[in-house]
Amino acid sequence: MKPSRRLTAILLAIFVTLLWSTSWVLIKIGLRNSLPPITFAGLRYTLAFLCLIPFVFFNPKQRLALKALTRKEWGKLSLLGVVYITLTQGAMFLALAYLPANTVSLLLNLTSVFVGLAGIFLLREFPSWLQWTGIGLATLGVGVYFFPISLPPGQSIGIIIGLFCMVMNVASALFSREANRTGSLPPLIVTFVSMGVGSALMLVIGLAVQGSGRLAWTDWAIIAWMAAANTALAFTLWNKSLQTLTAVESSILNSLMMPQIAILAWVFLGETLTGKAIAGLALVGVGTIIVQLKRRKSM
Repeated sequence: MKPSRRLTAILLAIFVTLLWSTSWVLIKIGLRNSLPPITFAGLRYTLAFLCLIPFVFFNPKQRLALKALTRKEWGKLSLLGVVYITLTQGAMFLALAYLPANTVSLLLNLTSVFVGLAGIFLLREFPSWLQWTGIGLATLGVGVYFFPISLPPGQSIGIIIGLFCMVMNVASALFSREANRTGSLPPLIVTFVSMGVGSALMLVIGLAVQGSGRLAWTDWAIIAWMAAANTALAFTLWNKSLQTLTAVESSILNSLMMPQIAILAWVFLGETLTGKAIAGLALVGVGTIIVQLKRRKSM
């Protein structure tokens, strides 16, 4: 594999994590405005799907690729949409309604450990000892940053939802890699189909269970920005990076969101950073770099 292609994939993934990290601040602001969590998520991803329609139907190459999808590929991408969009993203929005952003971030950062284990059996992708060292450092950094955790009463349901979100995030990482690893499907088509199925289902569930709520113009502005930049663009770039990166690598890069979210929360949400927190950030950063230094080919 050419280094330039690999470097491009890494840089794309890092850029996407920056966009996704800003989403956490925007989501918390929207939830503070009493937006129903699942409906909020459904609106975001449905609008993002609508943003993608012109880029698919007015592009002959993308339109042909969509038409050429087999029944098996439709099923695979639909399942990806349900797991990645409906379950994972819906659970994340719901967890953020009960828990601080940092606590949800902690739970999701456990994903890389489980992806590494599951990827061995399901994807036949074997992390090297150096990658396991990076995973260990990143996991230690998460522990140093967040523990001991002291949760106010009434947040137990949030922990349960957060753990469910983490499990679905593991499944999402594996399904995403499986859908993108051959490079035969254009990233835009993977995003378009999976997001279309997942967002429609999530919006229907949100409206049926939680209603539409009252949306001010600022709420619509948040949803519009998150749909266009943080979702439609970001997910397409992420799927493109997955054509090169393994499930473990993409998961570790995704863990960069933890320090990014902490810094953004400090700046915009008033959450403070202690010396222990900074040490945790450093460990996660070092672990993320180490895991990129060497890779064992899939067996």
